Amino acid sequence: MNETDVVIIGAGHNGLTCAAYLAMAGLRVKVVERRKVVGGAAVTEEFFPGFRNSVAAYTVSLLNPQIMSDLKLADHGLRIVERRAQNFLPSPDGSYLLTGEGRTRESVEKLSRKDAATIDAFSGELEAIADVLRQFVLRAPPNLVEGFGISAISEAFNALGTANILRRLSLEQQRNLLDLFTRSAGEMLDERFENDLVKALFGFDAIVGNYASPYAAGSAYVMLHHAFGEVNGKKGVWGHAIGGMGAITQAMARAARSHGVEIETDAAVREVIVEKQRAVGVILDNDKTVRAKYVVSNVNPKLLYTRLVPEGALAPEFRARISRWQNGSGTFRMNVALNALPSFTALPGLGDHLTAGIIIAPSLGYMDRAWHDAREFGWSRAPVVEVLIPSTLDDSLSPPGQHVASLFCQHVAPQLPDGRSWDDHREEVADLMIATVDHYAPGFAGSVIGRQILSPLDLERQFGLLGGDIFHGALTLNQLFSARPMLGHADYRGPLKGLYHCGSGAHPGGGVTGAPGHNAARAILADHRALFS
Repeated sequence: MNETDVVIIGAGHNGLTCAAYLAMAGLRVKVVERRKVVGGAAVTEEFFPGFRNSVAAYTVSLLNPQIMSDLKLADHGLRIVERRAQNFLPSPDGSYLLTGEGRTRESVEKLSRKDAATIDAFSGELEAIADVLRQFVLRAPPNLVEGFGISAISEAFNALGTANILRRLSLEQQRNLLDLFTRSAGEMLDERFENDLVKALFGFDAIVGNYASPYAAGSAYVMLHHAFGEVNGKKGVWGHAIGGMGAITQAMARAARSHGVEIETDAAVREVIVEKQRAVGVILDNDKTVRAKYVVSNVNPKLLYTRLVPEGALAPEFRARISRWQNGSGTFRMNVALNALPSFTALPGLGDHLTAGIIIAPSLGYMDRAWHDAREFGWSRAPVVEVLIPSTLDDSLSPPGQHVASLFCQHVAPQLPDGRSWDDHREEVADLMIATVDHYAPGFAGSVIGRQILSPLDLERQFGLLGGDIFHGALTLNQLFSARPMLGHADYRGPLKGLYHCGSGAHPGGGVTGAPGHNAARAILADHRALFS
């Protein structure tokens, strides 16, 4: 039996962030990780001899700069570089859109003068709202509590603070915010733009990790969620961690260990120990027990409460509701080893566009059909694919003259219809994804010399992403802000005393941000001070 102050389930980036902050405050912290490596879904591994890549999470923007500073991640080896171009969208008709600093307006102008005159204003709307909402990222949302007491008073002040932040938006910006939370991205984009590629540029952000049509209500918020990011102080920019996404979590692990955190890998949790309605530790699969004052979960809330917490320890209504927690991001993830860089018909040869996010989804209608197709057949016959070639920015990932590419593919059904298994169709769908890229860059398929395939089922098995959900729960209105993961538990505290949420299933949601880990640590330290000061 081990004794510690805090045991954290899962050494993903949020668990490591939470651990580092708690240890910096003087608590004894132990992190237990099911896999043999730390990092959760943000890991870099060799998937083909001589070729390494970010296995699941694959690009950087949402990682919070305050967390990077507090944990001194640069001192622990983290280096992030910007893409030389941000996004490249080829069209079957030979046109294309290329975005980035000094590029976007000129590229849009070739497609539509009307859109070129509009795009700066629309981007400005998103940026202005994102600027204000960034202030919510590192603070708990207002939490609904029953009765009237100290907690209710505290939450009333929290709600007042939230209102004061929102008051910084003009009335027109508040109207736009309401639209972004409730309307579809497709509707908003159709109202503002005429060119399909320009609409697709923003519409893609509305469906990343979101198993939905861009015309689904609430998809506009997912579009906004992806506008929160920044790289090296530049807002709205995407980048690459040298060494892959695992470089982020390795730096976090070094930061945590430097403050005394103990991290144990190959240590799967079988059960959370509950005594007298309080979480007091965990039992590992090897029957080892780790007892602690505080138990912190970095896993999907549904997984936590339906598989790890004993059923009898939870109120029936809570367990029934959390069992309905919606997962499934429609994601099929691939990593491929290449013996040559692709050449796109719309923009042949080498260039900065190969460092960008290459989005194969030329219209909102294409994305909408991909979603309907997946719901009916199990996967899109004309899928959405984002291609990233990180070796154009980082030569440590592949042998000289060769490259690695990440393929983030949608839409696929989290569970196939008619009881079919992803194990029986993964190769077939992988062939389709490569053929889709090859249609826009002839010869791409022939350049693939190795591949790693992760279906939704594989993502669940390897990383605990239920239904392959990269966000630990859909970013829908009923699973956001004060309702994430449930009304009454938005303050990172679970229904049992001593139990906390620090993963992406808590506010502000998915992406490699570190924010839920930071915010959970604040809640734990506040409770610790109240108990022991």
